[in-house]
Amino acid sequence: MNTTIVTTKGQIVIPAEIRKKYGIEVGTKIRFDVEDGEIKLIPITEEVIKNNIGMLKSKGKLLKVLLKEKEIEREL
Repeated sequence: MNTTIVTTKGQIVIPAEIRKKYGIEVGTKIRFDVEDGEIKLIPITEEVIKNNIGMLKSKGKLLKVLLKEKEIEREL
């Protein structure tokens, strides 16, 4: 089990082995979900986006927009 400490700014460090396993890199957005009293952190990676293609019946248009947005964020 991996543990971490919350800083005074509310920040945490995601252990390296978890970052590698889930493709979390500098600039990766993380979505927070709360279910049944638990907090889930879901990285918004290209893999996650690709796995959800078709969910909104956008025929891949949403994927292109999201990937472009992520590319712009990396440049900043």
